Amino acid sequence: MKLALDPYMFRGTPLLELPGLVADLGYQWIELSPRDDFIPFFNHPRVDDAGVAAFRKALAAAGVGVSSVLPLFRWSGPDEEDRQAAVRYWKRAVQIASDLGVDTMNSELNGNPREAAACERQFWRSMDELLPVFEKEGIRLVLEPHPDDWEEDGKRAVDIVRGINRADVSFLYCAPHTFHQGNDCDGILDRAGDLVTMVHVADAYDHTASSGLRYIVNPPGAQVTVHQHLDIGQGEVDFAQLFAGLERIGFDGIVTSCVFAWEDRARESSTYMRDTIRSYLDKWATPPTLVSP
Repeated sequence: MKLALDPYMFRGTPLLELPGLVADLGYQWIELSPRDDFIPFFNHPRVDDAGVAAFRKALAAAGVGVSSVLPLFRWSGPDEEDRQAAVRYWKRAVQIASDLGVDTMNSELNGNPREAAACERQFWRSMDELLPVFEKEGIRLVLEPHPDDWEEDGKRAVDIVRGINRADVSFLYCAPHTFHQGNDCDGILDRAGDLVTMVHVADAYDHTASSGLRYIVNPPGAQVTVHQHLDIGQGEVDFAQLFAGLERIGFDGIVTSCVFAWEDRARESSTYMRDTIRSYLDKWATPPTLVSP
């Protein structure tokens, strides 16, 4: 098992200093989420081959590996021109991951729940174009339903991933999205089984609680989707249930701490999450071995 940090709260840290920072925080793996100087949100990657080589050298010097590369592109968007651009961006991102020696990329279904049918058609069109690219580079793709995706429900998203029918495409369970996925952690994990190869760990409040008034949006009926990525214990996700469920299905993949809420105490949050995740894993009947790069 790999225990990784999504270092988004440290995105102001220069890229070549990031591996050393992550090592100082007690992690040996990075889930490399969007950065303006590497692969930004929804735009073509900015890093060149020399930058990739320099980053790989910095990783080796720090004894840190990249567990996965996480790009976010509009590959399921209803606009065809945007979709075609996203496919081009994906192809470059896959090459970057391959040059880093990374065997896993993860992303969201993306798209728009208010145009779900059109977005699903676009998603499958993008799959047709990109799956051969992933296969050629030997890179596994891990997908998650995200709040405001064209599919948010966890069980239905598992079925979509299963329907891709590829051994190199699997499912990511994201704990802070629990309440958008249907608030059925056990049901989703049991439905997915060995399709679950990645888990994102952070806490969130149940937006459906208190008669749907946990969050009040003005004007009423505005189309917004709210969730958090908090430290474990600051929200309402049942982490005992989550980790027990992971043990039950024989999970042995990538566990990523992905707290985004506390840039003012990012170091403390990251080390707290590291220790708390390990404490849950230590309760397993056979505690998993954390592998090194």
